[in-house]
Amino acid sequence: MTDLTDPSDADAARVAAYLREHPAFLAENPALYASLAPPRRVHGPVFADHMDAMLREARRQAKDMEARAEAVLVAGRAASSIAERVQEAVLGAMAASDPVEFVSETLPSLLGVDAAGLAGECARPRWRRLPPGLVRGLLRSKPVVFRDRPADAALLHAEAALLAERDILVLLPGDSPALLALVSRDATAIPAQQGTQALAFLGRVLASLLGL
Repeated sequence: MTDLTDPSDADAARVAAYLREHPAFLAENPALYASLAPPRRVHGPVFADHMDAMLREARRQAKDMEARAEAVLVAGRAASSIAERVQEAVLGAMAASDPVEFVSETLPSLLGVDAAGLAGECARPRWRRLPPGLVRGLLRSKPVVFRDRPADAALLHAEAALLAERDILVLLPGDSPALLALVSRDATAIPAQQGTQALAFLGRVLASLLGL
């Protein structure tokens, strides 16, 4: 046990003096309990309270670590799920006899969204026609853009605009500016952290199949 009366133990004496002058210090800084060794025996209510505080802090840290681990696992499962959905979408698009019909009729269910459509700045059958320069302005040199409650939903999604709690715009690389427009009523559909790379790949595949 530290001898607080020993002159050679001046640091310990200063710490003890500070704690006596600030009795609420540990209670106000519970994280410090994780650095303390618990008393070997419980000597009355004060030691018992300190033991209880240390145990509470240890449990809190354990819960925090458990929550962080679960978040990592959930993110991993989400990434895997999105990759699998995009893989199925790519295989379906490659097998489709009509890629445009595939996008509007089959792609939404494969990706877990409510609607999907094609839009571009050149006139094409069954595509949404967009004003010149709009695709570049929307995508801002990015392959995929996620937006919540887009103000221009009617222009991009027609009758599906009412569902657009979130839309996802995917570049279709080619000679003329074009994009794949996805709509979801679920604002958490396809999180940007997990979906960007997979959807960018889907955009490149669709552009090739559409002859862009």
